[in-house]
Amino acid sequence: MAYESTYKPGTAIERWLDKRLPIVRLAYDSFVDFPTPKNLNYWWTFGGILVVCLMIQIITGVILAMHYTPHVDHAFDSVEHIMRDVNYGWLMRYIHSNGASMFFLAVYIHMFRGLYYGSYKEPREMIWILGVVIFLLMMGAAFMGYVLPWGQMSFWGATVITNILGAIPVVGESIRTLLWGGFSVDNPTLNRFFSLHYLLPFAIFGVVILHVWALHVPGNNNPTGVEVKTRKDTVPFHPYYTVKDSFAIAAFLVLFAAFVFFNPNALGHPDNYIKADPLVTPAHIVPEWYFLPFYAILRAITFDIGPISSKLGGVIAMFGSIGVLFFLPWLDTSKVRSMRYRPTAQLWFFLLVIDCVFLGYLGGQPAEGLYVTLAQIATAYYFAYFLIILPLLGVLETPKPLPKSISEAVLKPAKPGAAASPQAAPAE
Repeated sequence: MAYESTYKPGTAIERWLDKRLPIVRLAYDSFVDFPTPKNLNYWWTFGGILVVCLMIQIITGVILAMHYTPHVDHAFDSVEHIMRDVNYGWLMRYIHSNGASMFFLAVYIHMFRGLYYGSYKEPREMIWILGVVIFLLMMGAAFMGYVLPWGQMSFWGATVITNILGAIPVVGESIRTLLWGGFSVDNPTLNRFFSLHYLLPFAIFGVVILHVWALHVPGNNNPTGVEVKTRKDTVPFHPYYTVKDSFAIAAFLVLFAAFVFFNPNALGHPDNYIKADPLVTPAHIVPEWYFLPFYAILRAITFDIGPISSKLGGVIAMFGSIGVLFFLPWLDTSKVRSMRYRPTAQLWFFLLVIDCVFLGYLGGQPAEGLYVTLAQIATAYYFAYFLIILPLLGVLETPKPLPKSISEAVLKPAKPGAAASPQAAPAE
């Protein structure tokens, strides 16, 4: 529902600016007086956490770029120079490298929350689609950033991933040659990846603005999935959710700091502290942990599908596992948003979470024997969840009764004949 702005300029400068560029009014209406459902839980705080993670990555990335040399003969040494000689360079590098992992941890929780509570359903389809675009841009930025230290995993990871792009019919070879800048992963490749890695976070920031803009049109979803009907169902964003988000951000930063200061290399691979050598292949090439589920899906296709080779089939499955998310608002046919009222859907959802974690485990194992079979089963369930289970559940499942409003779900109903307490009466 639409609300009129309550912003009133307090000074002559604000009144002058408000008539010409109402940016203060926009900020006030969006982040201070914005009516927000009163029942949002801590799973909703990961949106704010992600904004903080993005700003940390941009700031530390700009500082690191001032000291990094994008050349195959000097890249590895320049990273060591940052670690050893630049004032607090070790801190900037560890914040940036672990920040990527924290960024993906927060975005995966954010996406699973959206899946559970149906935040992709009408009228919020565009919010979800823009979120998937941000996820894709994050993956591109993270992959290119992993190449920059020019260690063994950086070099061979770039070689493996860019080679699989060559399997795409018609345009694959051209895309691979464009990324390489030649006929193999070499200095032009590193220059391209450095340029794109520096650019993509700013593109992400732009899409985040669109994401927040799209969010403010229909407003927040909430755990009940019931739309806001009156002002009684909401509270102002500030101070209620600014305080709540600040606490969650502080708690998340404690986890972040624990990795940075006590075990900064826990989420990396030791082979990346060996300078890249095209003549020595690592025993086991693995990407960063946040790519492992998709790496498992890529390797799970070990058989030809008619005219489609196993290599091309793996590429299609890997990109399809992300592409299917774009169509999720139309694949889920249930009229009920929140799985809080869909007990059968809850079961299948938690199996999906387990399946994704299991795919991550399999992505870190050798592509042989039982691991391949298990990856094929896990991949089959991943696609079946979105393409078969969700559409059928909308037809076959009988959901629990929904509350008439958010207030009814939040506030305990008064006993018959008893006067409502001040705490039970929702404020206008």
